[in-house]
Parts: sequence; structure tokens; C-alpha cells
Amino acid sequence: MKMNFKNISSFIVSLTIGGFCFAQSVKTKPSSVKIKVDSVLTISSGDKKLLTYQFRTVYPPAGQDTNYKRSGFIHPLYTPHGQVLTRIQPPDHYHHYGIWNAWTHTFFEGDTVDFWNIKGHQGTVRFVKFTSQTSKIKYAEYTALQEHVVFKKNDGEKVALNEWQTVRVYNPAKDEDYFIVDITSKMECASQSPLLIVAYRYAGFGWRATEYWDKNNSEMLTSEGKTRDNTDNTKAKWIIVYGSLPDNDEGGIVMLSHPSNYNYPEPLRIWDKKQNAGRGDVFASFAPTKDKDWLLEPGKSYTLRYRLVVFNGKFDAMKAEKQWKVFAGS
Repeated sequence: MKMNFKNISSFIVSLTIGGFCFAQSVKTKPSSVKIKVDSVLTISSGDKKLLTYQFRTVYPPAGQDTNYKRSGFIHPLYTPHGQVLTRIQPPDHYHHYGIWNAWTHTFFEGDTVDFWNIKGHQGTVRFVKFTSQTSKIKYAEYTALQEHVVFKKNDGEKVALNEWQTVRVYNPAKDEDYFIVDITSKMECASQSPLLIVAYRYAGFGWRATEYWDKNNSEMLTSEGKTRDNTDNTKAKWIIVYGSLPDNDEGGIVMLSHPSNYNYPEPLRIWDKKQNAGRGDVFASFAPTKDKDWLLEPGKSYTLRYRLVVFNGKFDAMKAEKQWKVFAGS
């Protein structure tokens, strides 16, 4: 599929909050971005839903192992035109949950623990509570405390890691088909025991994309000029993941990694077009521990920052690079 991206103008607004400066390419609408909490947390602009956070436990389909249950993930994430870009519990990987953060191969108190492949019942990530919610004209933001829980061999549980995940959604630009989502995870050991995240080929910040995409109607492009079939096992500042969408439309997400992140520029875990018996389903992940161990020590804080530029239409490398420079300077 051949795609040519059109130019998108950028307007930069700088916001300083709590001692941190957030630089943002955005023009705001008169209406504010709002948070609604019922069975899920939903962020909307006017009558358009932008993002949903699932804080209640979601169980797998009937007949599947209940160990696949999980809370604390983003789904659906919508394009500006309303198409859904995320997918949960696909039959090929029931543990895939929209946009989520988990570690695959870890070592805690003498045992190996997998928080990613939750069917193994070694561990999971679980929502605990919201610690803040903010709605303004220019953005809406929430912070959710998520626990990385170890299932002990004696059937007990112990929290190994606390994660405060802050998600900020900016009001869509008035005359442009994109909006921006910042996702910041602050992690701290939950006890006096360290957590060693062992190098493994996938772990970290993952996105399972819409089932609408396959090898024939989707593509990728990284900051290093790599496309989908030669991207896995490379590193990048950003990656554009895009494709055709319902209603004769197209769009996707530019995933940006902040230069302060561990093991930056971060390794990528990407499914090529041969994935799932040649169907070519789309999965993309920044995996900072793909080629390097990471020891998280008690009494210290560790932060990972990502930005998503969610768009309809076209997006090119020049515009992605401009967005990354704004993000990197924040």
C-alpha cells in the first residue's frame, strides 16, 4: 500500500505544571477536554471520545483461562474521526490489552516473575486507585496507581513495584486531524526488595493495534528510516504506525520516546508482515530492556515518558521529527 503524507502545521504551546514544562503542538477549541468516570474512565472533547482507561478487572471471553484477567490499561483509543486503534484479548494473544505497560522476565526475591504473560499466573498488573484527575480547556489528565503483583508459590501475593501512570490528553487541534497523548510512568519498588528486569526480547510499553489492519493495509516508518519488515531489533526515537481505516479513511499513531528514558534510544519490538500465519496483525512496542538488564532499587524512582500523536489522514517523517523535538525539549 502506497501512502503519501501531507504537511501538518504545528502550533506550540508551553505549559508548566508542578515544576515540569510540557511543550505541546496544539491549537485549542473553545470546549474543554473532560473526564467522565463510571464503569471506565473516558476522556472526551465535546461529543468526541478520545481515550478510555479500564480500571475495573476485565475477564477473558467465556471458556478461556481466567488467569488472563487484567485491569489498568487503555482501550479504546480513538482517532480524531472516531475509529478505534486498539484491540484487547485477540485470540492469538489473550494477554494483549490495548496500550499497556508490563515486564516479561524479572527476578524478585529469588524467583523469576512474568508480569506480561499473565496466563502463567506468576504476576499481573492491577489498578489500585486514581490519585488525581484534572480537566481543563487545553487538556485532561489522570494519574492511576498500578501495582505489579507477584503471585507467590505459597498462593500468597506481594507487590513488587508501584507505578503511578499519568495520562494527559490534549484537546485536538481545531483545524488538524490529530491530538496528543502523553503517558508518564513513575515506578518505585514497593518493599525493601529490588526488582531486576532481565533483558528479554519483549517487555515495556506495548500497543496491540486494531484488528482492521493486516499486512496489506498497514505500514511503519521509524526515525532511522526503517519500515515494518526491517524494524524489529532496531532502535528509534519515534515510529509511525499507520494504515487504512473504516469509512474509506486512514490514520494511525506516531509513538515518541523521550531521551530521558532508560536505554535511550529504545529498542523496538515489532511484528513483521509474516506474523500470525502470514496475516500480518500489528503490534508495536518500545522495549527498553530488550537488550539490557535494568535493576530497580528500593528508595529510588524511575520514570519512562512516551507521547502518542494520534492522527487521521497522513503523517510524514519531517512532521514526526518536529513533534519529537518538541517532546524531547519538554
